[in-house]
Formats: sequence, C-alpha cells, structure tokens
Amino acid sequence: MVVYKLDRLARSTKKLIELTEVLEKRKIQLISIRDNIDTTTAVGRAMFKMLAVIAELERDIISERTMTGLAAAKARGRKGGRPLLDDKKVKKALKLYDSKEYSLKEIVDLTGTSKPTLYRELEKRKIIS
Repeated sequence: MVVYKLDRLARSTKKLIELTEVLEKRKIQLISIRDNIDTTTAVGRAMFKMLAVIAELERDIISERTMTGLAAAKARGRKGGRPLLDDKKVKKALKLYDSKEYSLKEIVDLTGTSKPTLYRELEKRKIIS
C-alpha cells in the first residue's frame, strides 16, 4: 500500500499501528512517499512507528493552538461563524419574489440575499402554511 503521508492514513498512533498490524497479517507492505518509509525493512518499521508518534503530536499541537486562538479571540469579544442574516434584506427579497416581476437572479443581485437563503425562507413558508 502506498500513501502520500502517514498522517493521512489514520488520526492517532494507536489506529495507525493497528492498521499496520492488519496490513502485516495480510502480507501487505506500507510505503509512505513523503516520509520516505518502507516497512519491508526493520529500520523502515522502526522509523514508521517513530514518525507516527511525531505526526500525532503535531496534530495535537495544532489543535491546542487553534483552541487557544479561538479562546483569545472570544476574550477580545470576537465571534466566529457566519454573520447573521439581515432580516430586512430577506423580507425585501421575499417581497420581490412574491411580486413575480423579477427573476431569482435579479432578486439575489438586488438584495444581496443568497439563493439558498431565499429557498430556505420559501420552504419555511410552505411548512407554516
């Protein structure tokens, strides 16, 4: 089995080693192109296990930094995610849609409301009616 990089193969060292044990039982050798590892040799198998641990450490550090960054942004009063919909724009888009004078593309261009938002609001009308 050929992979580009070990950390693409599994999320944790445990899963990676379990996978390699299954591959070994089936007599399938693992080769990582980017990490330059070939498990057909003893040195290759040892390097594989060491790099698997390092790859998991790297993912954990990235995750911790991301969480720290999000917490710092939140402490500064920043919010993540998409901005809330502007109700005025949506109402205007629905009014234009009801008038049947404009195409959907024209409504989107005039109001700045996206097609999915418009469709979602129209679907809500069906459910309520």
